[in-house]
Amino acid sequence: MRPLLAHLQFRGTIREQSVEPYLRILKALQRKNRVRGVLLDISSGGGADIPSQDFYLAVKRLNAVKPVVASIGSMGASGAYMAALGARKIYAYADSIVGSIGVVSAHVAVRGLLDKLGVHVEMLHEGRHKDAYQGFRDLTDEERAKLQAVIGDSYRDFVETVARERHLPVAQILPLATGEFWSGRKALELGLIDALGDRDAALQDLAQGTGVPVGRTVRVAPPQPFMQRLLSGSTSFIGSRLRDGVRDAVEDLAYDSLFHR
Repeated sequence: MRPLLAHLQFRGTIREQSVEPYLRILKALQRKNRVRGVLLDISSGGGADIPSQDFYLAVKRLNAVKPVVASIGSMGASGAYMAALGARKIYAYADSIVGSIGVVSAHVAVRGLLDKLGVHVEMLHEGRHKDAYQGFRDLTDEERAKLQAVIGDSYRDFVETVARERHLPVAQILPLATGEFWSGRKALELGLIDALGDRDAALQDLAQGTGVPVGRTVRVAPPQPFMQRLLSGSTSFIGSRLRDGVRDAVEDLAYDSLFHR
């Protein structure tokens, strides 16, 4: 069989539910000898800490088996930038938003609002701090310090990951790890990405590195449920939706046999 390149696109917020199907695809691609390289086409403002780490590790493990080139679209920030770090090379547009190296955790206390509404919440609990992060009261100084320590650990891990993957000293990354973001042009200057260019430029780079022509690129994505495709859109086009749904379902079966467990 002829060798292929795979184009995997991710859009949206990084959460456990949104990332899990992509983790399965990335793992399956490790085993597909026919696929010689992967384009990770990502545009996201990031998301939750652990799913972002899972995404990064899945990309990194795939890259250890076959080359992965990341292409950042409008935004590769926070957890999305972390995911791209697992690739062998990172492209971004000159005006992409890149970076936002930092960690944030919000504690929203609604006690004042509930009092105004005449709502009383009584928390029954065992363990001195068990009710601390439920949002019904302000944090104590001790609880705030403990939460800040957890955030600090996550922040240090992020900084060390950037330094390791970009082959730069931690001391050089720390001034950049303020939570702010840069344009792709500035990110290249700072050493946070490897090249400027669109996803076609990134794919061409991957093709040159693997010897597989760009024309032998297949799009891979989590299969969309057949009924979800069928019922989406206007009912006045139900005939065409049915025809397209059947066609897409067949394509999903073909992709499933090639790329999924």
